[in-house]
Amino acid sequence: MTTTPDRAHARIDLAALRHNAGLLARAAGSARLMAVVKADGYGHGAVASARAALDGGATWLGVHTVGEAEELRAGGIAAPVLVLGPITGGEWGRAAAARAEVAAWAEPGLRAAVEARITGIHLKVDTGMGRLGAVPGDIPALAALAASLGAPVTGVMTHFATADETEGPNAGFMREQLTRFRSAMRQVREHFPGAPAHAANSAAALREPDALLDMVRCGIALYGCSPFGDDPVARGLRPVMTWMSAIASVKTVHSRDSVGYGRTWRAARGTRIGLVPVGYADGYARSLGNRAHVLVGGRRVPVVGTVSMDQLTVDLGPESTEEVGAEVVLMGAGGGERITAEELAELRGTISYEVVCGVGRRVPRVPVG
Repeated sequence: MTTTPDRAHARIDLAALRHNAGLLARAAGSARLMAVVKADGYGHGAVASARAALDGGATWLGVHTVGEAEELRAGGIAAPVLVLGPITGGEWGRAAAARAEVAAWAEPGLRAAVEARITGIHLKVDTGMGRLGAVPGDIPALAALAASLGAPVTGVMTHFATADETEGPNAGFMREQLTRFRSAMRQVREHFPGAPAHAANSAAALREPDALLDMVRCGIALYGCSPFGDDPVARGLRPVMTWMSAIASVKTVHSRDSVGYGRTWRAARGTRIGLVPVGYADGYARSLGNRAHVLVGGRRVPVVGTVSMDQLTVDLGPESTEEVGAEVVLMGAGGGERITAEELAELRGTISYEVVCGVGRRVPRVPVG
């Protein structure tokens, strides 16, 4: 199968992305909006997503790797870019050449950033995520070292572990982290009075005004998915990606006939089976077989049988009239129906982030709007 929009493609609604950026910018109030476009814009295309986000109200961009910062610069993006992930070896010089600011949390990184003449360093505090960052007790010494090195500290940051949990035993942990972070902020600002502070991801930006601080870093909501796993449209967000294909084959099966590997599905009555040339190699998870639905002609039809590497099958129904070439929406809206990333995530036992990021590279992205 060739990589062409005829087999499958993901339509990227840039107008929807601009809308979401505007909504998040308004939610941030006086705080600036950093649009996180790491992982190829959460699978939506980094450069196109960055441009749309900036048009919608973002003023900063966030990435995970130096290579992602370089991609933005090669695409003509001039806005401030922060590399959120770890940097090693020759990447320090590359970050400087890309005019990227960086996160640092220990002496080696600080020294490397200063030596490479990085123009902006954001000191990262681990207030409870347990991953990257200096623990609060180490912040006074780290800030003092940064000052002694003449480091250009242009921010102080942390990351929330449970901002998307509004109920249950972890619901209050975000506020505990925020309290720890405010203490660390004061210690950093003893040496760097003007350093902006940022902590809020999409979930925190949408639920906790106290967490907005000087800047918010929004990713998943920018792409029209809910960080809480509920209906994004109810929150005013517009899903950006529509994943589409078409019926490639139609055949009639009889009662008790099986379809697909392992004979996991057998027809309860005679029906028409449509083949869709998309499979788990494209990011449509094998676990969705016999569980998910797609939209054909604006109606929901079930995915039946085991999802294969390159194709899946759907039960069109015995009275159906769709033929080869009929449009299939694997994720998105059509005819008044919707298949959301959140729905697919729930069926897979995961989160919408993994669904959109997992749409494979042989599915072309087609920006519109």
